[in-house]
Amino acid sequence: MQRISHFELLANDPARAESFYSNVFGWTFTKWDGPMDYWMIATGTEGPGIDGGMGRRNSPEERANNVIDVPSFDEWAARIAANGGTQTVPKSAVPGVGYLGYFRDTEGNEFGLIQFDAAAGS
Repeated sequence: MQRISHFELLANDPARAESFYSNVFGWTFTKWDGPMDYWMIATGTEGPGIDGGMGRRNSPEERANNVIDVPSFDEWAARIAANGGTQTVPKSAVPGVGYLGYFRDTEGNEFGLIQFDAAAGS
């Protein structure tokens, strides 16, 4: 079975996107020494997860969508709002799984948050 090994964000303003994700999730960005503007993203070392990258958006239609595991949906939703993000789909219970909702970052990228909780929806 194939697994996602890398995610990619697209940005009109990479510095603004870096600030958003650093402030909300504590991710670190390192400029790639290659032929195009690209940043490697380290998301941490504890627990399961993947690292990714960020490049400049080539057209308005380009989007990224990933779901991010958080320990408290409400706490991270507040962090997102405080850093200029907006919620696009309200938090809802996925029975037996947890709480899920979707957001848009400062660059227009959609992403989801999930707080795993087997008691959700009971």
